[in-house]
Amino acid sequence: MIDHVLGRPSVKFRKIQVFAVLSFWSIYLYKGNRHGPPVLRRISALLQNRLTTWQSLVITLLWLYVARNFGKVVGLECPEPLANLYSRSYFRATWVTTALDAGFWSAMRIRRKWARDFLSLVFSVYYLICAEQADEKVRKVRGSLTVEHMRVSWNKGTTPYLGFLTGVLRPRLMRYPPRAIRIPRPQESSYQEPVQAWLYFDGPLSALKKQRKVVLDIPGGGFVAMNPRTHDDKLMAWAGKTGLPVLSLDYRKAPEFPYPYALNECYDVYHMIVSSRGRCLGLSGDESPKIVVAGDSAGGNLAVGMVLMILQAGSTDSRRWQGEQMLPPPEGVVLIYPSLDMNIGNWMTDEQMALIRDRRVRRTNQGILRRKSDDYRNLAPDTPHVSDDEEDANPPLHKSPSTPTTAAGQITSPVTAIHLSAAHTNTNTTAVATQDAQAQKPQPLKTRLAMSSMISYFNDRILTPEMMRAMIVLYIGPHNRPDFSTDYLLSPLLAPESLLAHFPKTYFLTGERDPLVDDTVIFAGRIRAAKAARHADRMELGLVPRDREVFWEAEHVEVMLIPGISHGFFQFISLFPEGWKYVFRCAKWMREIFERADADDADAEVNNREGHHRAGDYFSSRSVVANGAARAYPTQISLRTDLDNNKQSRHHRRVRTGESSGDDDRPLEMTFGRGSPPHKINTDAAPRARRRRAPGRTKSLVSLASEDDLMGRRMKSLATGLMGGGSGEEPPTP
Repeated sequence: MIDHVLGRPSVKFRKIQVFAVLSFWSIYLYKGNRHGPPVLRRISALLQNRLTTWQSLVITLLWLYVARNFGKVVGLECPEPLANLYSRSYFRATWVTTALDAGFWSAMRIRRKWARDFLSLVFSVYYLICAEQADEKVRKVRGSLTVEHMRVSWNKGTTPYLGFLTGVLRPRLMRYPPRAIRIPRPQESSYQEPVQAWLYFDGPLSALKKQRKVVLDIPGGGFVAMNPRTHDDKLMAWAGKTGLPVLSLDYRKAPEFPYPYALNECYDVYHMIVSSRGRCLGLSGDESPKIVVAGDSAGGNLAVGMVLMILQAGSTDSRRWQGEQMLPPPEGVVLIYPSLDMNIGNWMTDEQMALIRDRRVRRTNQGILRRKSDDYRNLAPDTPHVSDDEEDANPPLHKSPSTPTTAAGQITSPVTAIHLSAAHTNTNTTAVATQDAQAQKPQPLKTRLAMSSMISYFNDRILTPEMMRAMIVLYIGPHNRPDFSTDYLLSPLLAPESLLAHFPKTYFLTGERDPLVDDTVIFAGRIRAAKAARHADRMELGLVPRDREVFWEAEHVEVMLIPGISHGFFQFISLFPEGWKYVFRCAKWMREIFERADADDADAEVNNREGHHRAGDYFSSRSVVANGAARAYPTQISLRTDLDNNKQSRHHRRVRTGESSGDDDRPLEMTFGRGSPPHKINTDAAPRARRRRAPGRTKSLVSLASEDDLMGRRMKSLATGLMGGGSGEEPPTP
């Protein structure tokens, strides 16, 4: 208390106070009277005949206990802010993790590893008993957080004693232990160091060669800590439930390797898996494997950034001109409480709130909307006004603007402003009076200002604003100055709609009380809006079959919000057993993605076989024009279209259900040659084909943007020879 009154509380000064008190009473016990001062001697003499020594000891301890908990006894203590925010089981798990953090942070300065690991558990047991001291310890440490504190806290699951306890509590999911492997970099990469990873597969290496599907997991850890072994629970569950190999990356961590080093590692690993057809993982390499990408927390940021890099590379031809092959996007993405926005804001914008309030997802976002709309009602429950622009499922009764009433019960005409009696208008005065009475009742005010989830849940024990600030600063590094408003590889929430329209099927799993829940619902809304806009554009061009004209959101985005849950529960499933069903739910999503991909491949093969039989009829109307143009002009025109059904391609893009299998969404490439029949060049084999062609055989290769009008592009390409290409000169670029 003294140091707080003086205004400079410090740990050192408190230590001096404790030693002073101990020294004073030690000297008094040694030098003073054995029975205490005169007043206490008289009281002791009176009570000596009534109380024994044991009773005196118990009464003394009870008095000390009551004095310590005086605020609780008389009701002066404030309630626990998170008790009603979380579910009972999750709240208990957060207290246990808080005690573990306090214990490990207390022992982190011990040099000998065996003593540090042992005393970490001893201190954690103490903090489990003294929970309030643990909470105070953790909050003080987070006030001056360092990268060492975060690594000690988040990597504690790999310590021998705690790792043993976690393994005992974990159900038996795999018979084979995880394997540490190294993934080499592709030749096109600017880096040479291989990427460390762990492979989770419940089977021998001989069975691994037969696999044709891979789950690529990017684990979280705030970009600064944690490796795949700290995520053994979910990875073993996914590998055991799906029966597929799960590759989890041990990417380099900040601040030693700041942004974008980890993102490039993830992209290089994906590139290597596709280019080697899975040989780098131990697969046979007979065909390119299907890949599902997963990521949690910071790993979700890297997973989305990697997919955006893949889509961005496929939307431009710059990489193919350099000899790099186009990468197919993954079959699907599973994101678990992802961190998608590095620009932490306090207030929600109108556009972001519009995505959350979308009528199609109101039921999914019901809990989040209720929390945001209750902000003002909790502050002013008796405010009788309602904002005009707020969309309410149960709007209050208002007087009709066409028949306003006066205090005397008369109805005022809005046009002439003549006071008319209710009898002349056949209006029930009782109903009008009822509306007036209901309108005069206080109605809750809903405000336009909506606080972001990061600020709304700043008391969270797992992810605090101090941690977010430290992670962002360490991840970006001291030498980078990114533009937080445009860099969508750093903040995938800002990704352009042109890339989100081609984003693969995405599943989201997060808690409603997660500080990052806004990132999930806003990003899911942006994907949904981009997909709907692209579907509408394709319908206008006539590229959507009749049976696919209805836009189904579930085919593109699915969001699962868990009530009463916050962040990071996959990392302490042993303390939160309810988390297992959500881990298994993710495994079920992965199986559904692969099953859908297999069904799409089967449909594509059927359409391919049927297309060969109908090829003459389909192109009969165009063959005359094409043959006439070829006979009239020596320049042969060949349209390169990606039909997505060439199974001999080294890296092919599989056709999705509901997408056209023609050349509607891929760039058109035209080759101009002399005296040679038109030929098709495979999309992914185009760089190799260009290297093998003899000099002078092809004079130019033109790529057109795929966002232009499709019919206009086709007509321009067919008429290029009529625009001056027949005199031996290269045709102009359309």
